[in-house]
Amino acid sequence: MKLLEFDDCVKKGKIIRFPSAKKMAPKELDVAQEDLVTAQQSLKQKNYKWATVQAYYAMFHAARTLLYHKGYREKSHYCLILAMKAFYVSEGILEMSLVESLQMAKSLREGADYDNTFDSDSAEALVAQAKEFVDVAEKVIFEKKK
Repeated sequence: MKLLEFDDCVKKGKIIRFPSAKKMAPKELDVAQEDLVTAQQSLKQKNYKWATVQAYYAMFHAARTLLYHKGYREKSHYCLILAMKAFYVSEGILEMSLVESLQMAKSLREGADYDNTFDSDSAEALVAQAKEFVDVAEKVIFEKKK
């Protein structure tokens, strides 16, 4: 099932085929894992703003890993979220709740970055969701072909 908004992203060049994408997926996963570690460290240090920002980027890079795995690249954070729905939720590989977490993470990251609004509860929840998202991305790209 493809989403009309996703198709619009493709038509506008916000999601494009990218020949070397599959080769780049493992490296992108490394970036997601590094961001997750720094988010966890920031959380331990009670630096909730940076934990929020880093957790979002861990999720962003995990989503990008999954998109690379499909042979595409994004030019929009919003379209990346739509691609997760089109490619992975529709196939039953990714839970919709994880994509919703990514959407929420994007909003929380923007609030932390632009409005200086963040708190310990949302930072803790976001770091936990980021770990789940990164773990799913790792399973998907290293899963053996059937």
